Amino acid sequence: MSYFLGVDGGGSKTLAVITDEKGHVLGIGRSEGSNYQSIGIDKATQHIGNAIDCALYDANLIADDITHAVYGLAGADRPKDLAIVLPACRKLPIQSWRVVCDTMIGLRSGSPSFTGIVLVCGSGTNAAGRNKYGDEVQTGGFGYLYGDWAGGGDLARAAFRTAIRSFEGREEYSLLVKLVPEFLGYTDVEHMLNDYLDKEYTNVPRELAIVVHQAANRGDTLSCKILARMGYELGLSAKSVAMRLCDLDEPLDVVLVGSVIQRGRHPLLIGGIEQVLNDSGFEFRLCIPDIPPVCGAVLLAFDDHGIAIQTSTYDHWAAEFGASNHSFLEEKNV
Repeated sequence: MSYFLGVDGGGSKTLAVITDEKGHVLGIGRSEGSNYQSIGIDKATQHIGNAIDCALYDANLIADDITHAVYGLAGADRPKDLAIVLPACRKLPIQSWRVVCDTMIGLRSGSPSFTGIVLVCGSGTNAAGRNKYGDEVQTGGFGYLYGDWAGGGDLARAAFRTAIRSFEGREEYSLLVKLVPEFLGYTDVEHMLNDYLDKEYTNVPRELAIVVHQAANRGDTLSCKILARMGYELGLSAKSVAMRLCDLDEPLDVVLVGSVIQRGRHPLLIGGIEQVLNDSGFEFRLCIPDIPPVCGAVLLAFDDHGIAIQTSTYDHWAAEFGASNHSFLEEKNV
């Protein structure tokens, strides 16, 4: 029996999944984030190793049992990054493996042909594309200074800013005035604002992004504008990839991954993406996978060994830890 390992090493968490050659899930592991650009290569490698160890323990296997692994890692974007990441991955216990950027496991999770465009909207944001010849292009993924604005962190900061601006009368009233301080454990915006100033905080928890969805679902105008803007920004990233990458067949497969999209699925966010692509004249198909990106890493491991997966396997994965059941992946740990 052959066993395959997929790893999704993101900015906020690292997930590892082990399956057999039929796609039966045998083990799942979770650890802290492993983007080396944020925490350094030593901690990143440790967190990847922890997730793998948890998955091996869960599957009652040892590292030598793994036939092949694919690591999809945030921060593995450029040759300079790979020069740091690859030597670190050689220290992990798996013998046969390869590294791809986390965008590629997201694309594979929603594209059987492993072609098209992927938009990532998790703790950060990224966009990439791959054509039938294996050529790849990336747009963004390097932070606000380099043009990005569409990740969970951006959404959380927008919620915080909007709550303050609305409280002070610089914007119309927003439900965020109530929801943001409640989420952060304050009685009101004034106490929250003064505490943040006194303690010289410079950022807010990414988890705060959820309140924008909550407020928008209740018809809050400013929250709706934030989500629409995020969708438009993601649409611009998709357009950029489509224009820069030659030989992309239309209709374009546009795969949307990351917690902000896969959990939120807000129509204003999706609509913003569709608007940009429609206005640009592209034919496209949007896909929000029912399986998390870590399954895309497993699929790439199968691809490397020429193993085809049945449709029933996708259905099983979706039922076990798909978009509607992400809490299973988050809570699974040893």
